[in-house]
Amino acid sequence: MKLLLRRGLAMKIKAIVFDMDDTLYDEKDYVQSGLTVLDNWVKFKFKVNGFYETAMTLFEAGERESLFNKTFELLKIRADKKTMNEMLNRYRAHIPQIKLFDDVNWVLSNLTKEIKVGLLSDGHIEQQANKVRALRIRGRFHSIILSDRFGRQNWKPSSVPYEHMCMALEVSHYDCLYIGSNVSKDFITAKRLGWKTVHIDRGNNNFPHTIEDKEYAAHYKINNLQKLSHISEFKHLFIKKAEFVYS
Repeated sequence: MKLLLRRGLAMKIKAIVFDMDDTLYDEKDYVQSGLTVLDNWVKFKFKVNGFYETAMTLFEAGERESLFNKTFELLKIRADKKTMNEMLNRYRAHIPQIKLFDDVNWVLSNLTKEIKVGLLSDGHIEQQANKVRALRIRGRFHSIILSDRFGRQNWKPSSVPYEHMCMALEVSHYDCLYIGSNVSKDFITAKRLGWKTVHIDRGNNNFPHTIEDKEYAAHYKINNLQKLSHISEFKHLFIKKAEFVYS
């Protein structure tokens, strides 16, 4: 009963929390950056050309889980498990050539000073930390939580990272807005905890996720983050309304 009463009070959002991959930047850029590093390594180690082109062709065709293995098969490269693990570690450890989407820069630059800003992201911790470093965003967020620090079992949709984010920002669940791109895990727990949610879908489908169950869907779905300033319950987050928003 207390939860129902509190939700009925039309509380204003006090904190905006972002996912990272395909939300703050284009993950395809990360893949291209990593494959470029591996292409140089493969040329040196195996004296074989074409790793980047072959891997990107597979990626564009939808291959994800076995990208490295299938690339090696097509290039007729034999590699043991140790070599494949070395390649994966090199991919994760590289500092990527990535940048923020323009609409992300607009949002971060136009939030009112009262609004707290967080980043909550899954993934291998070294890999995600390198993305944060490459994007140069640490000074633009009040809290950055990489859920891998709590163990793989506490990646989204675990409630653990959401709980820690609220503690770090010193806000309640009902004060928070979560923005992400992965409908399979980003919104279901946030909604159950009382967060508002927004699905940013730019149509790039780098790592497509399709869930039919409505409980996984966000409260709102937009294709440009500037449109947040046009949603009535989020207008107070911004010092101005976006004058031009891409369709």
